[in-house]
Formats: sequence, C-alpha cells, structure tokens
Amino acid sequence: MKTLHVNLGERSYPIHIGEGIVDRLGDWFGERQLSRRSPLMIVSDQAVADLHLPRVRAVLEEAGYRVATAVVPSGETSKSLAMLEKLVGEALKAGLDRRSAIVALGGGVVGDLAGFVAASYMRGIRYVQMPTTILAHDSSVGGKVAVNHPLAKNIIGAFHQPEMVVFELSFLRTLPEREIRAGYAEVIKHALIADAEFFRWVDEQAERLLALDPAAVEHALHTGCRIKADIVSADERENGLRAILNVGHTIGHALEAVAGYGELLHGEAISIGMAGETLLAVHYGCPASVHRETVRVLRKFGLPVGLPPGLDPERIMRAMGHDKKFREGKAVFALPTGIGGAAVQEGVPAELVRDILQQLMREA
Repeated sequence: MKTLHVNLGERSYPIHIGEGIVDRLGDWFGERQLSRRSPLMIVSDQAVADLHLPRVRAVLEEAGYRVATAVVPSGETSKSLAMLEKLVGEALKAGLDRRSAIVALGGGVVGDLAGFVAASYMRGIRYVQMPTTILAHDSSVGGKVAVNHPLAKNIIGAFHQPEMVVFELSFLRTLPEREIRAGYAEVIKHALIADAEFFRWVDEQAERLLALDPAAVEHALHTGCRIKADIVSADERENGLRAILNVGHTIGHALEAVAGYGELLHGEAISIGMAGETLLAVHYGCPASVHRETVRVLRKFGLPVGLPPGLDPERIMRAMGHDKKFREGKAVFALPTGIGGAAVQEGVPAELVRDILQQLMREA
C-alpha cells in the first residue's frame, strides 16, 4: 500500500492506494474520528453496488458503524439536480445528521454526485471517496464536486474536500475494457502537464497498464494522484496553478454536453479534447511534436482523437461558451507548453477554436 497526502492545513487528508485495503476502513474511519453514533450512508451506482457494496458495508458494520445505502443508476445522467434531490431524501430517511458522513463508492459520477450531496446536506457534512475506476483517480482527489446541467457539465457544484481517498485496486479488475482504456486518459493528462519522465513511462508501459498489471497500475495511479495532490495543495480553489489540470477539458466537457451525457465516456471526451488542445497549443508556441506524441500515445491506449460523426462544431462552440473557464466573454484554455509543462492561455479567438474543431472532424 502507498499513502499520499493532500496538504491543506486543517483540511489535509490522506490518499491510500493498494490491494486488499478495504479491510482497514474501520481503523481509518476511527483515525479521522468519523462518528459511530450518527449513521453514515454509502452512495453507489447499480453496477458497482452489485459487485462491491456488500463487502464495504460489512467491513464498516463490523467496525461498529451504522450504515445506510443509496444506489443510483449507472452513467453520467445520474449527475443531475433530480438525483441530488433524491439522495437528500434518502439521507433524511436514514437519519443522517451533521455528524454523519457519506461514502462515495464508485467512479467519477458517483464521487462528484455524492460529494455534492455531502457539500449541500445540512450545509455540509463529511464524506469519503472510494473510487472504483482508473479515471476517478483524478476526480476523487481535490474536492471538486458537482452535478451537470443540460447546457454545461459540472456547472452546479462546490469545493468540498473529502476526509480521505481509499483506492482499492482489486476493484479495477471488474471494469469493462472500454472503461479501462478511458481511465488512462487522465493518467496521460497528468503526465503531459507535469512529468515528462512519467509520460515516457506511460508510453512504454501501455501494454502492462491495459492488462492491469498490479505493479504498473499502482505506480501509474500513485504518480497521477501525487501530481494532482501537489497541484491541489498549492492552489485549492483554482486561482492559478490548478487550472492546468483542465488541459483537454474545455473541448472535452463541451463534447459531453453536445453528445448527450453518457454517449461519450468522460475519458474518451478528454482524449479528444487533448488532441484538439495540443493542436491549439502549437499556435501559441508549443512544439508540434507535443501534439504528435500526445495523439500517438492516446491511440496506443485505444482512445479517440477525432470528433465523432454527427457532432456539429457550432453546437460545441456554444457549449464551450458556458464553460466555467471562460472569463469576461473570452475563451480561456489550459494548454501544454511541452511534454511535462502547461500554462493558461487567455483570449483565444473563437475562429481559431473553430479551425481546431474542423481539424478534429478530419481525424475521426
């Protein structure tokens, strides 16, 4: 097992990564002084609940916790205000109070949704992230929680840090192949923006990573979480450095909104976004080789790098206009400056973005 820390003063918390670590939940909950007198609620989706919820519940009950559960439909459509309202109702029925906690057991959808329930319920209660996908090594760290609006992804949300992140690696072996491939998009992104040596390692170890070789996966997730934790520790509320984590996300989030949440997996949308935004970066002085290398590695992992057929570039442009990263009516992108570096570029002309989308259409 490996443990990292997100250093945020009184809100600091650990990230535990390893195999067979679920059995230690009771000890860790006790260390964080999570109440045994007040009930806690595990939120999961249907697919994950069928596979892993009984084990997690049993471990916590054996440790003396009163456990309620709530299960939502699998998929991005569950990140909605309607599902938020439903889960608040479940929390009330279960008797959750201000000393209660919520456990988010699932991928990024469950983590974002359950985390926002925790941020909203009684003006904020504690919660624990238990990611069950590779992709969620990104979303589970950093305290960004949200639901979607039909016009924009993650537009309704908050910053609400978890008590801890517990990454049980054995859960990854139940993932479908498409989810495994999509999960590595965020690993590649972390390498691209912050660690050239890690980028080379991910490229070289693609076969082992796709086969879920335990040592390779643990190293990839530990390094990705370390990069994210370091950035969040330096800039919790995205006033500066943390914005570089958005590489691939301005285009990617717009694609998800236009395609209809769930048609593209988040990692697939971010992959296309990275292909487009590395191309955009070339216009601002980034070497063209960065775009070529990024696209090559994404393809190596079986990820898409072009717009799916039928997506209208003008609708994508309108969706980007709703993005949180737009400032004073101007397009703002986090763009790579090289392999292992990134910076924020403000004032990107709309026509340049349209040109990038046209090029992505040709890559499909």
